[in-house]
Amino acid sequence: MRPFPLVPTARAAWLAALAAPLALVIAAAAPGAWVIAPAAGVALLVLVLLDGALAGRITDWRLHAPADAEVGEPLSVAVLAEIAGRAARAPVEVALGVDPRLDPSGGARLLAPYDRATGTWHGTAALTPSRRGTAPIERVWLRWSGPLGLGARQVRHELDRAIRIWPDLAPVRSPELQAFLRDAQFGLITRRIRGEGTQFEALSEYEPGMDRRRIDWKASARHTRLYARENESERNNQIVFAFDCGQAMCEPVGGLPRIDRAVTAALTASYLALKGGDRVALFGFARRPELSTPFVGDSRNFHRLQRAAAGLDYHAEEPNFTLALATLSARLQRRSLIVLFSDFTDPTGAELMIESVGRLVDRHLVLFVTMEDEDLAAMSAAEPETLDALATAVTADTLLRQRALVLRRLRQRGVDIIEAPWDRIGYRLIDRYLEIKRAEAIG
Repeated sequence: MRPFPLVPTARAAWLAALAAPLALVIAAAAPGAWVIAPAAGVALLVLVLLDGALAGRITDWRLHAPADAEVGEPLSVAVLAEIAGRAARAPVEVALGVDPRLDPSGGARLLAPYDRATGTWHGTAALTPSRRGTAPIERVWLRWSGPLGLGARQVRHELDRAIRIWPDLAPVRSPELQAFLRDAQFGLITRRIRGEGTQFEALSEYEPGMDRRRIDWKASARHTRLYARENESERNNQIVFAFDCGQAMCEPVGGLPRIDRAVTAALTASYLALKGGDRVALFGFARRPELSTPFVGDSRNFHRLQRAAAGLDYHAEEPNFTLALATLSARLQRRSLIVLFSDFTDPTGAELMIESVGRLVDRHLVLFVTMEDEDLAAMSAAEPETLDALATAVTADTLLRQRALVLRRLRQRGVDIIEAPWDRIGYRLIDRYLEIKRAEAIG
């Protein structure tokens, strides 16, 4: 802890500023009384020093911060201080030097009011992480004033504290998803799905409303009544969530980078897939492949996917789709569902992406997930009132048309597309995964 000399407060500065014009008036009106001005300045200085001396001495302080947090989710950092010999009960001012992941300004301020029950000063600051990674809290300043509020003491302490910022798993913990898993056809307890899948399970007597294609005519002929086949749901599918970590995916949407929104949606769908008996892997790339995990086949190992996703970095560079998707294709030995999260800014830059993604369709089922550009849509739909606004609207509409053209070309290649607002991507992805699973389209 490094102590600083006594410092004047804002109140002392205001008094000095107000006294300066008064000293000029006295000097002009009564030149012989000029000695009053320096005497008043010395008196104010003495008051500042005495007030700072009466501010008391800090005997102990503690900083409480969580070791882990999730991107986009608020967290609280608390500071507690004990000051001996302080008569004033004014709050203690606290400033924190933090990583920009926790606060874009690199700092946070808070007031620690006096707690009569404990005899300490205690305050909290609310921070919202904006990016994944390790965010250090480097130093803390504490300043407290004397009874007159003219002088204050200040200390600084260097810290070796860090907060690990993980992907946001709030959707995974949501009551809605947990209730769905309990009631779903493949919930927390593995149950067999009647009438679906490709693996034969049993015969049951045909009932009105069943799909007629399930009728087993040979068995029905032997028993002189209609019987239908019951199949077990397809399991053990391979699902790869691939992330473009390039420049376009680092742009913010809804206050967080697109890649973080994609990671949250992918982990939510991964959790559901693991509960359904499928195997999940993650793949990340920018200029070159950055992450490639082995397949995980048990929901108890979901934490491995979470830890791997936390390591996806942000890259201000264009992604190399050709190298990345060729590497991914060479790694996969059997047909898989590849969920690719990406974005693009112009059709020219998307040409290589279209070609590379199109080659995957020959062997795998590809689902391309992108987030709607709400800013472009708003600019295109706005009523232009000036020539500049009209030019902006025309440009935005052109970009939206080019975007639609790229997505249409991907569909023509046989790629399934999900385009939705960032807050609906996760739900749309889950719905599409369940549709693919029911249709047995992967295996």
